Amino acid sequence: METTSSHSRFTASQKWTLASTSAGFALEHMDVMFLSFALASIIATLHITGAQAGLISSISNLGTLIGGLGFGLIADHYGRIKVFTYTIFIFAFATAAMAVANNLALLYLFRFLSGVGSGGEYGVGITLIAENFPARQLGKLSSLAAIGGQCGAILAAIAAALIIPSLGWHALFVFGLVPVALIYFIRRHLHESDAFKSAQRARKPVQLRRLFATPRLTHQTCALMVMTTVQIAGYYGLMNWLPSIMQKRLGLTVAGSSGWMIVTILGMSLGMLVFGHVLDHFGPRLAFGLFLLAAAVALFGILLTTNRLTLFLAGATLGFFSDGMYGGYGAIVSRLYPTEIRTTANNFIVNVGRLIGGFSSVVIGFLMDHGTLLMVMSFLAILYLISLAAMLSIPNLRRLAPVTR
Repeated sequence: METTSSHSRFTASQKWTLASTSAGFALEHMDVMFLSFALASIIATLHITGAQAGLISSISNLGTLIGGLGFGLIADHYGRIKVFTYTIFIFAFATAAMAVANNLALLYLFRFLSGVGSGGEYGVGITLIAENFPARQLGKLSSLAAIGGQCGAILAAIAAALIIPSLGWHALFVFGLVPVALIYFIRRHLHESDAFKSAQRARKPVQLRRLFATPRLTHQTCALMVMTTVQIAGYYGLMNWLPSIMQKRLGLTVAGSSGWMIVTILGMSLGMLVFGHVLDHFGPRLAFGLFLLAAAVALFGILLTTNRLTLFLAGATLGFFSDGMYGGYGAIVSRLYPTEIRTTANNFIVNVGRLIGGFSSVVIGFLMDHGTLLMVMSFLAILYLISLAAMLSIPNLRRLAPVTR
């Protein structure tokens, strides 16, 4: 593994690794947010219920589990770089295909295929960072890559505000072809790490059951899946529904809700930056503990919004704590599991979380149809407390705090 001191510059290979992973995450998040901003228009155009609309994300997350598991095993066996490009290619064209989706069946199909691609892309990107940088920097660097994802979400918000009012939601998804250009740069500049080459020469079997080899390891894997499930439940539930909620609550237009979303995403990015440093310097137990508790409280700030200023403040605060943790999962999973199953572990744990957590969109859709906003926020707050309990139950997290320099 290429290493660098905390005071030296990154090597060219490290720069390309971080840039490519950040770009991949940006384009993946852009795809997710396209659906978020188009959701109200999709419901109106296709005359579907809130529960049916919520199921779009859930089906996409089923694709992420299948793609994540399949591509994770392939990447651990044959290499990271080629698999990275294949996954980007799949979700790019599946996103663009949404431009011709005129019924619910096609929406479900294309979102499933998009999930297959994005599910494989996540674990490969995180693994590339883990194998090209020292462990003491993983919290900060995985969070920086996650901030790249938020840049994609901001681009989606801007594109939605400009395109949907004039050209409609179908036209928005044409921009899904943008990631194809990234493939050229990845193939040209990225190379397999020394850590992977060594693991490949050892020819240890790449099997999913290695994540459950002992009772202690089984508990660790399941607890991490609970944590990622809650993380995804909060993120997808809020990002898919809050624009629509705010449009109704404060009478915002699509452009107005896009402005709120940009502020919220900026809060998320700042939260990721802070969380990454806290994780590296104080360890995962303190970092996740603080942010999970704060996220559970910050949810209720949305209930106090009465105008755009309070809406922006509540959104930025919630984004800071609820999504600040996102980059940390890849960092701790990469350190808890060995090189030869690292991509499989990252993809399986996170994408099980995506699959189960994605159903929060369905639950929130149901609560919005039959309940109140307070019920929605209470539901999500309870989930964050469950994640806190799961995190505290993982014994091996104690030994990850922190890496000495």
